[in-house]
Amino acid sequence: MVFCILGGYVNWRLVKHPHANKIFIGIFFLFLGFAWNAHYAQNRLGNVLSIEYEGKDLLLEGRVNALPQSSLSGAKFSFEVDHASLGRQPIEAFPRQVYLSWQPAWRNHQDIPEVIPGQRWEFKVKMKRPYGSLNPYTFDFERWSFHQDFGASGSVRSGDLLLEKDIGFTEFSLAMEYQRWKLRQKIKGLLPANARYAGVISALVMGDQNAIDQEDWRVFNATGIGHLISISGLHVTMLAGFGAMIASFLWRRNSLPLFIPVGKVAAAVGFLTAFVYAWLAGFQIPAQRTMYMVGVVAFALWSGRNPRSFDIWWWALAFVLLIDPMAPYTPGFWLSFGAVAAILYAMQGSEGLLGLPTGKELEVHWRHRLTQALREACRVQAVVTIALLPFTLYWFYQVSIVSPLANAFAIPMVSYIVTPLAIAGALLPEFIGQWLLLPAHATMEYLAIALSRIANWRWAVAWSSQPIWWALVLSAVGVVLAIRPGVILESWISRLFGLALCASLFIQAAPNLSLANGEFRATVLDVGQGTAVLIETASKRLLYDTGPIQGKDNAGQRIILPYLRGRGIDHIDRMVISHSDSDHIGGAASLLQEIIFASMMGSLPSTSPLLPNLETRQVPSIPCRFGQQWSWDGVDFHIWHPHEDALFEERQSRKPNEMSCVLEVRNQTTSFWLTGDVEKQGEADITARLDQSALHGLKDKSLIFMAPHHGSKTSSSLELLSTLSPNLAFAQNGYRNRYGHPHPTVTERYRGMSIPFYQTPATGAQIWEFQSQPNPILVEPLFWREHKIRLWHRQPQ
Repeated sequence: MVFCILGGYVNWRLVKHPHANKIFIGIFFLFLGFAWNAHYAQNRLGNVLSIEYEGKDLLLEGRVNALPQSSLSGAKFSFEVDHASLGRQPIEAFPRQVYLSWQPAWRNHQDIPEVIPGQRWEFKVKMKRPYGSLNPYTFDFERWSFHQDFGASGSVRSGDLLLEKDIGFTEFSLAMEYQRWKLRQKIKGLLPANARYAGVISALVMGDQNAIDQEDWRVFNATGIGHLISISGLHVTMLAGFGAMIASFLWRRNSLPLFIPVGKVAAAVGFLTAFVYAWLAGFQIPAQRTMYMVGVVAFALWSGRNPRSFDIWWWALAFVLLIDPMAPYTPGFWLSFGAVAAILYAMQGSEGLLGLPTGKELEVHWRHRLTQALREACRVQAVVTIALLPFTLYWFYQVSIVSPLANAFAIPMVSYIVTPLAIAGALLPEFIGQWLLLPAHATMEYLAIALSRIANWRWAVAWSSQPIWWALVLSAVGVVLAIRPGVILESWISRLFGLALCASLFIQAAPNLSLANGEFRATVLDVGQGTAVLIETASKRLLYDTGPIQGKDNAGQRIILPYLRGRGIDHIDRMVISHSDSDHIGGAASLLQEIIFASMMGSLPSTSPLLPNLETRQVPSIPCRFGQQWSWDGVDFHIWHPHEDALFEERQSRKPNEMSCVLEVRNQTTSFWLTGDVEKQGEADITARLDQSALHGLKDKSLIFMAPHHGSKTSSSLELLSTLSPNLAFAQNGYRNRYGHPHPTVTERYRGMSIPFYQTPATGAQIWEFQSQPNPILVEPLFWREHKIRLWHRQPQ
């Protein structure tokens, strides 16, 4: 009602004061947009699980309302909750939609049943509020959950299928998800079981990228063709055009054009085709954008209007933001709209885009038209590459040098061979579809072979850090100058100047520029139930442990590598592995593939598979033993455990935790202890080594202490804590982890000794900086969870 009144007032202003209209309309829509975003946010903030239900056995009844992510290790899926109860007590205020993970129980390894959109289930689950590891430059699961309207996430303990298919006649969205599942099953069934690129075919047909192997993604991103392995605007336009062509062919018969012109019918059917396919493709932003642009063109044709190209673009942008205000937080939004805007801006006034002849040009020789088409196709590719450079570096920290070469043959092969065959094979009957999907897959195989060879060239990818804000501003000006419309040779000087401005994106501030001699920085990464700490001095870096691994997912690939890439770090002087447990060594293999390590030190058995990996890469490795020490840039490093005579054999007298490599990093003001998983016996050894001379070296220093073994009850002994007397302590552990770390008795011990105890589930990544000069104020870390504006409150641990 308020919006109607405001709208009427705007119309009145348009009549009375035409010269003041633009400012008033701008203010009006600013407030309207703010109101809509506030409503959007409030609606999602009210859909969050109450903390009192976390970790309890709940009973949920509802439906699977989206295409699941299925794999050999289980399934992850969106679940629409109709009823929730705790025991026999119904829960009134419960999130309407949650994200569930159903994995086989490790005790019996039984397979889980197929989860299908539209099924009604009753699940016994354990839930938690939306939570994810929070680090700079890494994926933010909490923001993603907010965007997807998931009020909680959890794991399925058991489930009973109540109804095989529960989809109402008017539930279009759920019906489309069911059809997407059927398409995925059809593609899997028609292709051989060992078809490596079946996931790529599914991605091209319906936008489901979950089955694509990570190695394949590495190749696609390194060659700059990742944009092709998804539902692009070209796919939607292709199908919309095909639908319009069929409608035009059928409507021309008899006297039907006398009632409605052929062009209007073709436009309407084209939009309807784009609408249905956009939903089948998962309603991704590129598909949405194209669907809305086709819709605007169809509406203009029906209403007798002739919109400009950018008018169509602006209307599509408005529709996307109206439906999804958080779309700008996704890379696809900027890449999709940015590419189209760049093409519309740069190619205006072109003589028939891609050389399509019009009017008198029909008389032009075909060779000239072909030359023109190739010339404009190359220009379009150059325009898109330059225009998306800021977005690519901001989101992915890399630029593919070989992208123009790879796209030169990948675009026609994927767009005009693989995609049409894949879509036709998926939509046509099986006896025809199989003979279309097989050549589509074979073409993709041959293409992947060529792309793999190109991706392995040493100079194929240029890595950089996330650009600084002023570099993004300069590059935006540079892009406008470099891709400006008109004849290139007539304005080549300004275009070169624009490219020079774009080059500012590659200007990297030295990662350790703020550190002087004798100073160091410690970044305690939030890796869940595991350990990973980056130590930096003025010119050196040390990585202590590499986080956990679970199946194919490891913290090295998921957290540590994106953080290092975002910082522009590609070389680490020493890797220290505290011991052989998987939550400390899990990411090492992934990091060795991407980051250069100068040396390794650790407490590893002689049979550890990491050692031959290091030998293959010619990375020298030495065992970690008490008494070892070195100095970098005025910062001292001391090893306190294990014993200097320790032997790292396959069978050891002590368990791996007690052999943990304990490292102290020390400067003039601070002593920073990294303790791995050392427990009481190892702690007793360390206490015995801390004689008066050793303690004298710690005098007048602030002591920051890592709680050993993530704060387990078998560590953080009173003797060691009393001897060291830490000023601050921290622990790296998973949120609501199954081990109960840190143990309540340990937490109480730190509290009783008045030692502030910071835990990564509550703080996110912790960034500590230690000066070389004495500071009367005790240093406090930057907590990444507090640094960012959180969408909901996190209870302290």
